[in-house]
Amino acid sequence: MTGVDRKTIRKYLGLEDFSPEIPISIERPSKLDPFKGTIQTWLEEDKRNWYKQRHTAKRVFKRLVKEYGFDGSYSIVQRYVKELRSTQKSQRANQELIWEPGTAQADFGEADFIENGMVVRKKYLELSFPYSNDSFCQIFGGENAECVCQGLLDIFYYIGGVPQTIVFDNAAGVGRRICDAIHETTLFSKFRAHHHFTARFCNPRAGWEKGNVENKVGYDRRNLFVPIQPFDDIEAYNKKLLDAHKEKASEIHYKKGIRISELFKEDQAALYDLPGRKFRVCRYEHLKADGYGKIRLDGEHYYSTRPEYAGRRDILVGIRAHYIDIYDEHNRLMIRHKREYGNRRTDSTDYSTTVSMLMHRPGSWKNSGVRLEMTDPLREYMDHVEKPVLKDCLTLLQELTETHGFYPAINAMDRALRGGRISASDARIVAERICSYGIDTPPSEGPDLGEYDEAFLAVIEGGGDVA
Repeated sequence: MTGVDRKTIRKYLGLEDFSPEIPISIERPSKLDPFKGTIQTWLEEDKRNWYKQRHTAKRVFKRLVKEYGFDGSYSIVQRYVKELRSTQKSQRANQELIWEPGTAQADFGEADFIENGMVVRKKYLELSFPYSNDSFCQIFGGENAECVCQGLLDIFYYIGGVPQTIVFDNAAGVGRRICDAIHETTLFSKFRAHHHFTARFCNPRAGWEKGNVENKVGYDRRNLFVPIQPFDDIEAYNKKLLDAHKEKASEIHYKKGIRISELFKEDQAALYDLPGRKFRVCRYEHLKADGYGKIRLDGEHYYSTRPEYAGRRDILVGIRAHYIDIYDEHNRLMIRHKREYGNRRTDSTDYSTTVSMLMHRPGSWKNSGVRLEMTDPLREYMDHVEKPVLKDCLTLLQELTETHGFYPAINAMDRALRGGRISASDARIVAERICSYGIDTPPSEGPDLGEYDEAFLAVIEGGGDVA
């Protein structure tokens, strides 16, 4: 009736326990058994080699045939290598970590931006809070100590407190963990002491210890920075960027089922208070100027001081994340340059400091950097005047620069150039207007004098005495 063998029927009739049994795999002898230890040794040695130069299953098979006379099939070698590698992967599985409120992770990413019309690759510091899954980022030109501290400082004041602990990678701007010893950079060490937070460094090649921030680095690159974002002022853009995470914070936490912004309130409640005085993120150094009065930083970046400082060895320089400050002999700020990054040479010159030298050497006008900064009509005029007139122009330029700044002075002289000559008095008036309420600002209407007009006109029309 069933079409099943009678012995099978007898077997099931005799069974009293039909519970499922644990399957038992029976290992059968294989031609590969004598070589399994060798294969394991090869794959273990591979861990120390570049991933592109490790054994494939095909290479293992060929070595076994050539070096050991193996006469089995490639398929059994392939299956065994796959089995070993799957075992290694399972051993590397990440451990789920528990993060308390007020603990943060920090890391750098990089992305392209359009700065002043040019596509440039920038770094961005990411600070994430694993408990709430909220995060914030700031853009910089590099990953040095000034960038790390400035980025953290801006985020601290935005969120209204300081994380109790921040987990870092071995970033050069922060410090390095060598075995059990932590070596912090001087500026970061002062910054950490000022804010009283604990810095914890990951073990080498242990990215899973800060997996939350690494995920955030990728998320922001794919979301906040696509399409490529344009900006002219990096500091102004960074301020807007702090608000950009509100959209993500409005979402529900992927695991806890609560809005991220609500969870972040618990993070904020666990933050340390901001210190009474704001930390000044600046590293000071005394540097030597070359024959042109320029100091060199970060390899191939040159910044002007004053021509008369050429060859001096004691020029005080303030090194910030976005700026390079040059101080005079009385420690007063003399020049501020935008800080340059990258491997290519750059030269940053503040021409306002070279005008005084041109006054005494008007013969070098044609080859000066100041000339290149002039508007076309003003440059044309100063190129063709006699040397005494040129010296008068340079004297006026110096006077207006000291009072109103270099570029307002150029603008004022350009506007004062009428009828083939520059009127010094007109240039002074225009410069004052440029730096006060603007050259193109329309005059205010002033108070309404209609009532006075009516009163006086009535007297005049009636033949009365206005006085």
